[in-house]
Formats: sequence, C-alpha cells, structure tokens
Amino acid sequence: MIHPLTYVHPDAKIAPNVRIDPFTTIHRNVEIGEGTWIGSNVTIMEGARIGKNCQIFPSSVISAIPQDLKFKGEDTVTVIGDNTTIRECVTINRGTTDRNMTRIGSNCHIMAYSHIAHDCVVGDHCIFSNNTTLAGHIVVGDHVVLAGLTAVQQFVRIGSHAFVTGGSLVRKDIPPYVKAAREPLSYVGVNSVGLKRKGYSIEKINHILDIYRILFVRGYNVSKALSIIEADIPVSDERDEIITFVRDTGKGIMKGYMRRHEDMA
Repeated sequence: MIHPLTYVHPDAKIAPNVRIDPFTTIHRNVEIGEGTWIGSNVTIMEGARIGKNCQIFPSSVISAIPQDLKFKGEDTVTVIGDNTTIRECVTINRGTTDRNMTRIGSNCHIMAYSHIAHDCVVGDHCIFSNNTTLAGHIVVGDHVVLAGLTAVQQFVRIGSHAFVTGGSLVRKDIPPYVKAAREPLSYVGVNSVGLKRKGYSIEKINHILDIYRILFVRGYNVSKALSIIEADIPVSDERDEIITFVRDTGKGIMKGYMRRHEDMA
C-alpha cells in the first residue's frame, strides 16, 4: 500500500505488497522488494536497491550522492539486503567509482542517527548502535557489533564477529572475533559472549584465544607472531581467517592492550 501523500517516481520498481507511509519520496532508478515497510518522511534516492522485508524508519535518507568532492555524478548504487532494519534519521550514501556501490548485508540492524558513507561494504547480521559513523571505503564482516557513538576512519576493515565498545575511535583494522576498547583502541579479549551466542564451542573459543595471546599479549611484533601461530597453532578455518586478515591489512591492526601505571595502582 502506497499512501496517496507519498511521491513515487514512475520509473521506480516497487513490489506489490510494499507499504510506504505519507510524505515519503521515492526517486527514479529505485527498486524495493516484497514486504518492505518505509515510514513517513523517508527519502529514497536514485540507485537504491532495497531487499525484501526491510523496515526503514522515519526521516532516513537512503542512496544520497556521496559526500566526496571527487564524485562526478557517475552511475552507482546502494544495495540493502533482506530483513534489514534502518532506524530513524539514518543516512546511507551510494558508491563512487571505487566500488560503484555501497552495500549493507541482510538481517542487519542500523540504529538511529547512524551514517554509512560511500563505498562501504557491511556484512550480514551486523548491529550498529545509535550514532555509529562509518567514513568511506570501510569493510565490515558478518556478525559485527559497533556500540553507540563509534566512529570508523576511512579504509578501515573490521573482521567478522568483532565487538567494538561505545565511543570508540577506530583508526586501525580490527581482526575477527575480538573485543576492542579503550583509547587508543586496543585488544581487550576475544568476543566470547558473541561467539557463544552464535554456537561456538568452548574449545573453539579457546582455540581463537590461543591465537590472540600470541598476536596481542606476548609482546611479539606482527611478523614474528604470525610465524609462531602458523608453527604452533593447529590448522583451522578461524586460524587461517585471522592470519589472512592480518597479512592483508593496509592501515595496520590495532595494538594489544598494555596496562598503564594507573591501571595497576
């Protein structure tokens, strides 16, 4: 059902059972999948590709042009997967020639006032709490939780199953399966609570913990730590994922947590 006080461009492709509330604007070159609800005062701009059974709450702006001075009007898109919820006043910009798209996965929950900039790629089952801000060209894995007021610098990568505490400034890559906190952002453990909720066994969590003790706790440089991990830690999908992530880093990975004198007082 499309409310009569909504404007839908005649070239937009809207599935028959989409519900759109009043005072919303749907631009040309937009596709919206079955069962999606779009609240009032939402603006869906050119290039949006919105999946099935999504919920987009009032005053959000989806697929606005990038806030990038290099953007010259090229034909790019914003892709949002199925079953994703976008809360009030969220802004998501479409891509540039770098990736030609901004992509949000399926079953994500993007909370109020968050911003996702151009060319970001966000995996499935991610939760971004209120006022999360992603600059351009960021890659976020599956099952990542970013707590409120987290700000992520451009070109950073965040591995799957990572948890970043509220108010964090993310300037370096965050490997998979970890918790990140403090300032500057540091490793503070494995995301064991999140992993248990996803069905990881205690044995598998301890296996991941053994890897990160070598990488972050024992004081080795990254190259030395990786060589020890490869030699001493049994082969697993998780081990290989972590090694590949760290080796492929462009901005470098966050540091291990070093206890300060005031913490030990």
